Amino acid sequence: MAARIAGINLKLNKSVWIGLTDIFGIGRQTSLKILASAKVDPQTKVSALTTNDIERIRSIVETQYKVEGDLKVKIIQDIKRLKEIGSYRGLRHTRNLPVRGQRTKTNARTKRGKKMTVGSGRKKSAEKT
Repeated sequence: MAARIAGINLKLNKSVWIGLTDIFGIGRQTSLKILASAKVDPQTKVSALTTNDIERIRSIVETQYKVEGDLKVKIIQDIKRLKEIGSYRGLRHTRNLPVRGQRTKTNARTKRGKKMTVGSGRKKSAEKT
């Protein structure tokens, strides 16, 4: 039986505490907290979960955590708010540069894109012969 939580099908061959991390917004520590409050052994395989266990986990995730689509919408709204108020972080987002104080002279290739070499700005004069 497939365990479907927050619109995500969990992989059956994984342990529950690792399987829950497939859900956007749930990491390892959050996963362990959810399983502790649902009283489910973290080492149990997803395939071995009962429907009762799945329901308890699903209800905890839905009521206490913002995950998947809701979380993505909130993140987008937060970035939009930063841009609107004109904060430094908002400007960095707008200019597609690193936001958290990283250096940009040498690194930040992921954020800035492929390296583009810029010429000297002047043409070399043709040699007279």
